[in-house]
Amino acid sequence: MNPADFALDPPRCVACPLRKCGNFLPVDDAVLAFIDDFRSETQMLPAGETLIREQSKAQRVFTLFSGWAFRYKTLSDGRRQILNFMLPGDFFGLQQQFTDGATYGVEALTEVAVCVFPAARLWDLYRAHPQLGYDVTWLSAREEQMLDENLLTTGRRSAIERVAVLLIHLFKRAQRVNLVDADNGFAFPLTQQHVADALGLSLVHTNRTLRRLQQLGLHELADGRMVLRNAKALKQLADYVDHPLNAVPLI
Repeated sequence: MNPADFALDPPRCVACPLRKCGNFLPVDDAVLAFIDDFRSETQMLPAGETLIREQSKAQRVFTLFSGWAFRYKTLSDGRRQILNFMLPGDFFGLQQQFTDGATYGVEALTEVAVCVFPAARLWDLYRAHPQLGYDVTWLSAREEQMLDENLLTTGRRSAIERVAVLLIHLFKRAQRVNLVDADNGFAFPLTQQHVADALGLSLVHTNRTLRRLQQLGLHELADGRMVLRNAKALKQLADYVDHPLNAVPLI
């Protein structure tokens, strides 16, 4: 769906293009009607816009409908750690409901469209549709699993392994939402600074490592587009466990 069309006339959940891509778990009409009613609004935000501000008291949770975003934490001197990147279908904002303020920020990496839900109605979700409540719990557990993997990456993998695992992980996630074309290419809006902030590397080291992987013929990056030339070799280099793309919940 064109972002402008989404802004003017957001689709009902039953007609959501994400649900039609075949990589999200199906739900019955009653659950779809509840999610439709649960959604309070939709928003379009430009690249660089803040969706969640660190330490804010926001009382909303979100599903990313289109575009890319990222979660991050900053230190007082401005240094930033990107915790993870978010692609269409990702549900976020839940963690801030259990603290006095948001423990992380979320920024739009590209222009994004989001579905917005009031956090105050989460209890209604759990009471009315326990399976949907389980889906929320599953999504939170998957988020924890990805953070565990990120900790392993920054703590134990070498620079070239870190970059390799990030590239293959984003490639697999883009595949889930049909963003990868026939030649293994996909839009890659990350700058080298984003990669450095996600992997705990210096900008110089990031640049050198990306060039090294490209020289090895494993990927090609130009004009905001990434093509994986040898995904199998990248997986081996990253010691990446390649799970099948099973369907996942979509709120």
